[in-house]
Amino acid sequence: MVLKRPEHRLAHGLSFEAIDEFLAELAALIEPVEVHFRWRPQTPDPNDEMVLETAISGRANAVVTYNVADFAVAARRFKIPMLVWWSSITV
Repeated sequence: MVLKRPEHRLAHGLSFEAIDEFLAELAALIEPVEVHFRWRPQTPDPNDEMVLETAISGRANAVVTYNVADFAVAARRFKIPMLVWWSSITV
């Protein structure tokens, strides 16, 4: 899970318990998206493809990411704004 990776924990400073609480709250708010078409390959990291395809299929308002390098070109190509998440959050 990305939020629990050491480099991300250094950026956001949340405990494992706080991450789990945050994700549970987020899950309660999301709207499921069915992906009917694969646009691969669009990103340098194959693990990012599902995020991009979900954003495209779900007509996302933006992709929020810490991973600017892998999403920048594809986000522009599909005209999906990219919001860069740099600051820490409090749960």
